[in-house]
Amino acid sequence: MNSQRTMHNAKLFLILVLSVIIGGQFSLVSAQNDGSQQNQTGRAGTFAIVGARIVTVSGATIENGTIVIQNGKIAAIGANVSVPAGAEKIDGKGMSVYPGMIDAGTNMGLAEITLAVNGSVDLTEVGTMNANTKAIKGINPHSAHINVTRVNGITSVLSAPAGGLMAGQAAIINLNGSTPDEMAVVREYALVINFPRIATGGGFGGGGFGGGAQPVDFNEAVKRRDTQVEELKKIFKSTTTYMRAKDAYAKDKTLPYPATDQKLEAFEPFMKGEKPIIFTAERERDIRGVAKFVSEMKVKGIIMGGQEAWKAADDLKKNNIPVIYTNVYSLPVRDDDDYDYLFTAPSKMAAAGLKFCISTGDTGPMVRDLPYHAGIAGAFGLSKEDALKSVTLYSAEILGLADKMGSLDVGKVANVVVADGDLLEARTNIKYMFINGRMIPLTSRHTELFDSFKDRK
Repeated sequence: MNSQRTMHNAKLFLILVLSVIIGGQFSLVSAQNDGSQQNQTGRAGTFAIVGARIVTVSGATIENGTIVIQNGKIAAIGANVSVPAGAEKIDGKGMSVYPGMIDAGTNMGLAEITLAVNGSVDLTEVGTMNANTKAIKGINPHSAHINVTRVNGITSVLSAPAGGLMAGQAAIINLNGSTPDEMAVVREYALVINFPRIATGGGFGGGGFGGGAQPVDFNEAVKRRDTQVEELKKIFKSTTTYMRAKDAYAKDKTLPYPATDQKLEAFEPFMKGEKPIIFTAERERDIRGVAKFVSEMKVKGIIMGGQEAWKAADDLKKNNIPVIYTNVYSLPVRDDDDYDYLFTAPSKMAAAGLKFCISTGDTGPMVRDLPYHAGIAGAFGLSKEDALKSVTLYSAEILGLADKMGSLDVGKVANVVVADGDLLEARTNIKYMFINGRMIPLTSRHTELFDSFKDRK
């Protein structure tokens, strides 16, 4: 009896040991695929890239030069630059150095799997007025999209909430850091307003796909748009009244204390023009509506979308409204539009003298295609120089960061990319990347999968 019990206990012990071993192996496999590479923030130091072709973007290209990265910034750049003692030298022969690309219109870090896992999506809030909502609070620094994006040469993005009339406040982030605060470049940059549009419905791109929506009379659609615009103006008036009540109470404490309204409080700096408002708009009539609204409300406006912005260039230039163009990969809206209607829009904006940049407009996974958006625009009329600037310096200028990033200049933040070819070419590989002067590991879910399967037969 005792021997049977001993044997039984031995079997239990063996099962337990095997469970621990197998469990440990599964844990190891899980640890290797749990996105832990997302937290690899690189290493700091002094770096010197020597003998490289340096594309400054802001000035002349240096065909054979050196760029020194120190204390997170570009310390020196030129054809005859001395390498500091102790610097880590990188042989740049045959390679080109560029500023890191900037996508000024994404939802990076706010959505992981949009169509299947609701818990991984934090794009919208309930209600129509959410000026107090801040994208920086919801950004997931360990999103798989971040590494997949940055290994393709994109170092910074604007990440914006979506939905409702006032979606919330967009943040500008670097694609490196263990927390949203570490990633933040500008925590609360701009307020996103989905500007009311004239929507007649019916047909592809008009509110109904395959006839799912009933067409609306144009005059009725205008009335609906105007009603929504008036609602938007009421928010401006309510905020003005609220601010006056606060100021009056601050001067005279005998007056009734105004109840705190977090949404109106958050809206105040945007209404005053202290911070920009990003208006989503695509068609010419809606873009002109934004320009009129910006003029009347005296706010600082930016268009995001901008399919037909070139048609409204006069109004946009008059009101100093730049465009974040997000439609290179989009299909033409109308049946009689040319196939290249949206490919050629950037070149038309450039010809019209509009300030613009190119963005993917993506939630996260396809932000990595930013260089190819610019490359396509470059193949359809936009000059090669403007195509590169549209995802570097022009983006930085529109975001008010041209003194910090967007080009290779001494004193700017060292967001630097070293590539083996033209940055906008699909065949080009990124060889080195620096964000805030830190050398970033060029790993992602994609590189791990490639390494796992490349040698299998």
